[in-house]
Amino acid sequence: MQPGDVIKTTCRLCYNGCGVLVRVKGGRPLRVEGDPDHPLNRGLLCKKGQASLEYLESPYRLRHPLKRVGSRGEGKWERIPWDAALDEMARSFAQSKEKHGAEAVQIIRGGHKGISDGYLARFANVFGTPNIASMASVCFVPGIKASQYTYGYYAYPDFAYSPKCMVVWGCDPSATNIPLYHEILGAVDKGARLIVIDPVKTPLAERADLWLRLRPGTDLALALGMIHVITEGEIYDGDFVRDWTVGFEELGRHVKDYDPQRVAEITWLDQEQIIQAARVYASSRPAGIHWGNGLDTNINSIQNSRAICILRAITGNLGIPGGEVKWTDPPILGRDSADFTLPDQVPASIRNRRISMKDNLAPFVYYSLPQRIIRAVLEGDPYPIRAAYISGGNILCSYTNSKETYEALKGLEFIAVSDMFMTPTAMMADIVLPVASYLEFDSVETSVSPPIASVQQQVATVGESWPDAKIINELAKRMGLPHFWDDVHDSLNVILGPAGITFDEFREAGVLPGKKIYRHYEEGGFDTPSGKVELYSRQFEEWGFDPMPLYYELPETPFSDPDLAQQYPLVAVSKKREVYRHSRDRQISSLRKVNPEPVVSIHPETAGKLGIEEGDRVYVETRRGKIQQKASLTPDIDPRVVDIDYGWYFPERTDGELMDWALANINILTDNQPPFNREMGSTNLRGFCCKVSKALK
Repeated sequence: MQPGDVIKTTCRLCYNGCGVLVRVKGGRPLRVEGDPDHPLNRGLLCKKGQASLEYLESPYRLRHPLKRVGSRGEGKWERIPWDAALDEMARSFAQSKEKHGAEAVQIIRGGHKGISDGYLARFANVFGTPNIASMASVCFVPGIKASQYTYGYYAYPDFAYSPKCMVVWGCDPSATNIPLYHEILGAVDKGARLIVIDPVKTPLAERADLWLRLRPGTDLALALGMIHVITEGEIYDGDFVRDWTVGFEELGRHVKDYDPQRVAEITWLDQEQIIQAARVYASSRPAGIHWGNGLDTNINSIQNSRAICILRAITGNLGIPGGEVKWTDPPILGRDSADFTLPDQVPASIRNRRISMKDNLAPFVYYSLPQRIIRAVLEGDPYPIRAAYISGGNILCSYTNSKETYEALKGLEFIAVSDMFMTPTAMMADIVLPVASYLEFDSVETSVSPPIASVQQQVATVGESWPDAKIINELAKRMGLPHFWDDVHDSLNVILGPAGITFDEFREAGVLPGKKIYRHYEEGGFDTPSGKVELYSRQFEEWGFDPMPLYYELPETPFSDPDLAQQYPLVAVSKKREVYRHSRDRQISSLRKVNPEPVVSIHPETAGKLGIEEGDRVYVETRRGKIQQKASLTPDIDPRVVDIDYGWYFPERTDGELMDWALANINILTDNQPPFNREMGSTNLRGFCCKVSKALK
C-alpha cells in the first residue's frame, strides 16, 4: 500500500457483504465508505458499516489469547501465547475424543460469518464430530429449503424491471439490508404497490398501500388465506399453473378451510384486508415478495415459506422480468459445498449418531439443534456433550431459555470461544481467542441476495487477533488433522479454483457475480423430481411431513392456552434494530448512542391500564422468568402486543455478573421445550404470552 491508497474490500459486519472503500494513509485506515462500483450496495452503507473503524479500534476488543484462572464465569484471566492457547484446545478436544468419541465435542457457529463458517464445518468433519450447530433452524435456512423443495432454487425479486407490486413480509430491510431497502423504495417511487406484513410498524409500513398488522406468529394462516382468495376468485395465472405446477387441485381443496373470515379470527386482521392484499398481489404482475427472519422463528417456519413459494408460483411470478428470478452461483468453491466442508470425512455410522437424530427432522437437516445441545449437556440425552468450541456465538443471549443455557455452559468440561469482544458466553470459557475484524485479513466473501463473490483485503492489524480461518487451520495442524493448509492464505486460491484465477488476480477483479436467468425452466424444467413447481410435495409426504402447508397454532398463545393467557394477557414480538446485529455491537459507542438501552414498546391504552408512563422501568414476564426494560409508548402497535428488545447484555458493566446477562435478555422468557417445527426443529421466539408490570423502584 502507498500513502493515500484506496483499498477495495467487503464488509462482513453482517451477512449482506457490501462493497466498501477503505482510505489508507501511512499504513493506517482513516475512513470507510460504500463502494459506488459494487453491484450490491452501489455506495450505500448502513450505520454498522459506517462504524467499521470503531469496531477495529474499540477499547473493548479482545487483543490477546486468554486462559481462565478463576472459577467459570468469574471473569479472571491470564494472557497466554497463541501456541499455549492452541495446545490447550488441541489437548482438551483430543482427550474428549479419546475418552468419549468425537461426538462428545460440540462445534457451535454463531451468526453468519461468511466463508469462516465453511472452515469451521471442515474442521468438525475432519476431526470427526457429527455435532455442529448454527442458528439455521431459525434464520434464513427455512426459506432456502422451502424454495428448494418447492421449485428448486432460491428466488430473488428482480428490480431491474420494475415490479408493479412488492410484498415485504416479516422483515425490516431499513434495519437489516440497506441496499434492498433502497431498491424497494425505488420501485415504490416508480409506482409499485407496496404491501407490508408485520406486527410492528416499520419505515416501509409508513409508505405502504397496505399494512397488515397481524398477530405475531400467524403468517402461515394469512398466506393460506391469500391462496384461498386467489384460487376461489380464479385470479391465478392459469397457463403457468397448468403447464408448470403439480398439485393445484389438491391445493384448492386444502385451502377451502382457510376462508377470510376464519383467517381474520386467527390473525386479528380485518377480512377485507386479507382479500385486498391477495387481490392486489395477484393482479399486479410482475410482483415480488421479500421475506425475512420473522417467518423462521416458530413451529411453522419452513411451511410459512412453502406457502409464500406457492403464492409466487400460482400468480406466475417465477422467472419473469420484475418477478422472482433465478441466479447462478458465483464461479467459486462455495462455503457450504461438499468439496470444501468435506462431510464424507465423518462415517455414516458416526453421522447417524448426531444428537439431533433423536428429533426425527427432515433428512436435509445435518446440524445440532440448540435445544438438543442443552438437553445433551444437562441430561445426557441422547448422550453427554463434554466440550465445545464456540465461534462468534453469544449463546447465553441467543439460545432459548437462557437460564438452562447458563447451566449447560457450567456443566461442560471444556469451552473455547473465539470472538472480537468479551461476551457473557466468552466469560464462561476456559480459553478465549481474539478474532480479527474484516479489515484485518484477506478473504473471498459472498453476498446472499443476489449472489456475488467479492474480495476482502487486509488493511490493518490489531493486537494478536487472528481471522477465524487461521485459528481453525492452525488448530487443525496442531492436532495433526489432514486436509488443511501450511498457510491458510493458500486456501483462497483453492476457493477461486473454479474461476481459474488466483487471489492476487482476484484483488484486481474485485467481484465475481452470479448470472440472472429469466424463465430458466423453459429449458429443462424446474429442478424438482417432477420438473415442475411442487405445490403438493410428494417428497415431504414420503418423509412423513405435511405435503402442503398446514397451519399449527403456536404454544402459549391466547388460542392454544386460554388459561395461560388469563395470567399472561399480552403477546410478545421482537424485531431487529438498525444499529445492532443480534446480541453484538453494544460496545460500539456511535451505535449505542442510537439505542442506548433495551426498550419494550407498548400501546398507550395498555400502558395506561397498567399505570405505566413513557420511560418507566417495567418487568416483562413469562412463566420462565422476568426481565427489565424501559417502556416506550406507541400507538403503532396492537394493544394486545408488546415489542421487546432482544440480544441485550451490558459490556460496560464489568462488575456485574456476566455483564448483567440476565437483566434484560429476552431469552430468559422463551422456551426450549417442544413442540418445535417438525421439519427443521425451529423454536418459538415470537408470538408467546407474556405480561408487563411497572418495575419496583
